[in-house]
Amino acid sequence: MSGFEEIGIAGPDHLREALTNCTDPLQAIQDFQNDNGILLPTLQPALPLLDLHSIHRLEFHETIKEELEKKLIERTGEIAAGNDPDRYSKIEDLLSKCFPLVKVKSIQPSVMAIMKCLPKIPEKYLNTVLEDRELYTAPCTPIEVKRQIWERNPTLFGDEVSPLLNNYVKEKEGILFGRDSINSHMFYSIPPKTRRQSKHVRDLSHMVGTSLKLYDMVIRFLKTLFVRSRNPHYCTLRAEILMSLHDSEVSEICSQDPCHKFTWCLDACIRDRLVEDKKAKELQGFLNGVKRGREGVLGDFSMILFDPFAIHTLATSIIKLMSQQVSSEKLPRQSPELLLLLRMLVLGLGAWDMLDTQHYKETKVDNDIVLKFLPCLMSLLVDDHIRHLNRKLNEETPAFTSKDIPTYLLKTIRKNQTAATLTLYYVLHVTKLRNKEALTRVLPKVVRTEGDLNWHDTFLHPFTSQLIGMVEEFSSEEFCSLVFDGFLLKSVTRENVARHTLRLVEYVFQKLPALRLSSLQSQLAPKDEHSQEVVELYKAVMEKIDSHTPEPMPQEQEMDSPLMSVPTPAPL
Repeated sequence: MSGFEEIGIAGPDHLREALTNCTDPLQAIQDFQNDNGILLPTLQPALPLLDLHSIHRLEFHETIKEELEKKLIERTGEIAAGNDPDRYSKIEDLLSKCFPLVKVKSIQPSVMAIMKCLPKIPEKYLNTVLEDRELYTAPCTPIEVKRQIWERNPTLFGDEVSPLLNNYVKEKEGILFGRDSINSHMFYSIPPKTRRQSKHVRDLSHMVGTSLKLYDMVIRFLKTLFVRSRNPHYCTLRAEILMSLHDSEVSEICSQDPCHKFTWCLDACIRDRLVEDKKAKELQGFLNGVKRGREGVLGDFSMILFDPFAIHTLATSIIKLMSQQVSSEKLPRQSPELLLLLRMLVLGLGAWDMLDTQHYKETKVDNDIVLKFLPCLMSLLVDDHIRHLNRKLNEETPAFTSKDIPTYLLKTIRKNQTAATLTLYYVLHVTKLRNKEALTRVLPKVVRTEGDLNWHDTFLHPFTSQLIGMVEEFSSEEFCSLVFDGFLLKSVTRENVARHTLRLVEYVFQKLPALRLSSLQSQLAPKDEHSQEVVELYKAVMEKIDSHTPEPMPQEQEMDSPLMSVPTPAPL
């Protein structure tokens, strides 16, 4: 209860001294109450009435304190919101008088409420709060006060933010590894605005508030973590934190971030799951508008474009455009829109290299990708289109094999990230259409890609989800061999591949041939290098398989008809 003596009020030290030196303790207490009670003459005669109603003096004084506290906070808020040019000096003067009592638990909320009203709290007060851990973590210490402390202490802010960033990544990974059958495409189908309602994004936005300095710190943290881990979820958060502040209309930050309008436009494309021509030209305008001396903004653009949701939208739009060009009989280089989308895809895929080297220069699209690779990829779409037309005309289509895939395409996806990404999205495209023939042709050839992109969760999640939609095909040993032997089991020692494969088995095991199911149970058994999550998932899937009761085969009903007794006529 220290602090009273500093502002001229008799406190515990004064009372201790009075009781130590007095001859009559009861009289000393009475004198202390008379000297330090509410000095209102008309109140004294009314106090005995409270005694008659068994209302303790402590309860009475606490009620008075609460009312005065409420009035003080309201009045301070009114002064802060007013137009008086001296309003903050008045509040600072009030703070200087009451701050010595900041460690008094009952008065602490009032002191903190006064500090909250100052846009720039004197450093000596902030240091007092910072040095007292109990005071810093007190529930009544407002976020506005902590923000000013964090602005002066980036390390402390980093410690506060770090758990939020880690939990955000875990949340994204939880969706990617989700076992819920409704989760099929859940990762990419959640609208951007819904994603921004995540507790971790809201908490982070609340911590930043309107502080441009704290926002810049968060962006630096995200860039550092991304460079260290290569985890693309930090790129997602880079865009989500900005758009969360946009939703909250925090103009103090949005107006200062050169990526704001670019991110806003891209966010609309992700929401629509397509980059339309008009939006593509807007995005092009932002890229072309980067001025000399401010090339660093390209690092932010590339990071935002490396967000898995942005890559998904760009690659899906490119495959869709190429399908349209097949119908219109045009080459990829004849579509300015496709070349623009390709430019943004290349910029996004180069985000890590750009931020790691801090060489902020846009990499031009390789001519070989446009002139050689894309036509090879388009040839696969042409074959699919021919097969579809022949099926409509009931004409036989020659069976395509994996040997029919252009050699240049196979070589390119093993050394070029852009080519590998687009080929994998072609795989997702044919899987979504349940094009078994096309999948049989291409899947065994994407076991090896640049950067092992085919084993990334952002591909395996939608791929296995779409395979669950083809559950009837798993009754065929040929299709099982294609999916499991030809692809997934090639890298099942990787923990994430094992988890995605187990998730797939969980939803298709009813259709699997008995020998295939038995073989998978053995092949998917956890290895020593696997984590506890894989062990628990394997156990849960095996329990589900063991508890499954096959549906009884429908029995043929005997026909009760007099014609059944009529003998079959002999052949002529």
